[in-house]
Amino acid sequence: MTISANDITGLILAGGLSTRMGGRDKGLQLLEGRPMITHIIERLQPQVGPLLINANQNQEAYELFSLPIIADVISNFVGPLAGLHAGLSHCTTPYLLSVPCDCPFFPTDLASRLSDALMSSGADVAYAVMINQNQTEHHPVFCLLKRDVMVGLGEYLSEGGRKVLTWMSSQAHVQVVFDDHSAFLNINTPDDLKTINASC
Repeated sequence: MTISANDITGLILAGGLSTRMGGRDKGLQLLEGRPMITHIIERLQPQVGPLLINANQNQEAYELFSLPIIADVISNFVGPLAGLHAGLSHCTTPYLLSVPCDCPFFPTDLASRLSDALMSSGADVAYAVMINQNQTEHHPVFCLLKRDVMVGLGEYLSEGGRKVLTWMSSQAHVQVVFDDHSAFLNINTPDDLKTINASC
């Protein structure tokens, strides 16, 4: 049983400091002549209902994309869990699906595959993994969460917890294996961006 897209709020995580990008906001860097976040929006929007952008800086620039902009409730750039918490705090649907702003090639069936796994397993959290030479690569920011986990996540953060996998492992969770190794390619540095643009 697949969760309806209308029951899923999409969240684009763009709240980091982009230190490896030299402080330049990754979501606003040009990929094929357009801000990277436009590629993310186009790929995510058909998979979800409402859509939010989590951004802690350059909010006026992000407002040009005509989507609600939400900042971390917890200050000082403490990481993606704070972005998830902010997203859950503003989520008006039973589920939240998150993707980062620097991975423009994520699967077009991300929502359906995560929701199938969540429903069949009875878990509260589903996230993407890949198997590479018998090693599991975890991609926990590509996740589908029940909105009900917000309280527990808030408590974890208030106690100083910051690690995404540590928190997710403490929840009823399921890992979903994806096979396309290019799907979760992230663009972290100016050189990464230059290489991807040259290959497009």
